[in-house]
Amino acid sequence: MPATLATLQTRYPGAVTFRFGDGPDLCNRLLALVRSGAKRATCGRLQDFLDDPAAMPAEGRCDIATTWDGTPALVIRTRKLIRIRFCDVTWDLARQEGEDAALSGWQEGHQGFFARNGGFDPEMLLLFEIFDLVEDLAQPPGG
Repeated sequence: MPATLATLQTRYPGAVTFRFGDGPDLCNRLLALVRSGAKRATCGRLQDFLDDPAAMPAEGRCDIATTWDGTPALVIRTRKLIRIRFCDVTWDLARQEGEDAALSGWQEGHQGFFARNGGFDPEMLLLFEIFDLVEDLAQPPGG
């Protein structure tokens, strides 16, 4: 029986729910990258978190990533938060997102994402979240 949000929020007190990406296809691709172990980081515009403080990740806290339709998919634990300007992101940091084969690909993809979602500026501050996968909700416990 799949875990409900209520059950998960009891198991992971204080957990915030969120979705990766800005559409169902990207969300599914990013969830698959987390499941494969390739994706161990994500980032967003710092301003978006300042505008919605409840969505801000917190080091040590577990959060619930959902599918695009809101079904719980994964539980992650935030290990580290890094504030950095887009133009200062290094390949060492960007590659932890597991989405691209080079820094230029990461820059191009993220510039497009941010342009679609509130605006892009190479000087804008990002919040990078380094995380661990705690639970894959598509897998049975212990499986």
